[in-house]
Amino acid sequence: MILAIASGKGGTGKTSVAVALAQAATGKVQYVDCDVEAPNGHLFLHPAITERREACLPVPAVDAARCTGCGECARFCQYNALAALGTNVLTFPELCHGCGGCAKLCPAGAIREVPRRIGVVESGQAGTVRVTQGRLDVGHPAAPPLIRAVKRQAGADGLAILDCPPGTACPVVAAVRGCDALLLVTEPTPFGRHDLTLAVALARGLRLPLAVAINRCDTGDRQTEAYCRAEGLPVLLRLPDDRRVAEAYSRGEGMLAARPEWARLFRQLPAAMATLGQGGAP
Repeated sequence: MILAIASGKGGTGKTSVAVALAQAATGKVQYVDCDVEAPNGHLFLHPAITERREACLPVPAVDAARCTGCGECARFCQYNALAALGTNVLTFPELCHGCGGCAKLCPAGAIREVPRRIGVVESGQAGTVRVTQGRLDVGHPAAPPLIRAVKRQAGADGLAILDCPPGTACPVVAAVRGCDALLLVTEPTPFGRHDLTLAVALARGLRLPLAVAINRCDTGDRQTEAYCRAEGLPVLLRLPDDRRVAEAYSRGEGMLAARPEWARLFRQLPAAMATLGQGGAP
């Protein structure tokens, strides 16, 4: 089972929930950190990294001697990674998404693809948990290609827990696409509820079974619960605000270090997520 943990906004406790789920799970389990711009699950799992691979994106290189200046490549590219100026074609690798269309369309065969490093994929072991994470190189603007590389590196058996990037933009779509179920972690505040609605719309657009976890459920207001009831969203996890958890977090320990009795709640989550209907529709 591939279970994605996401949120409409940062700071809801998404990584805390994902780490606790990995630590509480029985059998073969993987923690896959898809938040490649700021991976932080390793701060709590403390894996021994044993494998590190460069991740590259194929970008166009134009052979000026063969280029006829027809401009087909620049007209095709939706991301403006190529610009035709008379008989010259300029390339902007930082804008390229690596689709390869320009090389296939070039009638003169003047474009070849060359690898451009975008980051690294790391793997290791933290006790019984297999950890895979990506680290996007500083200055590279596009996370989705590295997220896809991280997901390819992860194994296909057992329970895979995907710790997704915050928000609802392209990196999140790349992370959750193809998962079996999606757990959205939120908080009972107006900001949390607003961004939860965006995340729900994204999940339903992708037809993903989804449920909600409310962190710090005894703070804020009750309108998040009301929204979930109105939308037919099952709330499978409610975690109260607890100073002991915050103190453990500051020491680089997961929430189960402070509240080991919560492990039972997390062990029940995968089975509950497996029973969800498509899209979490009412």
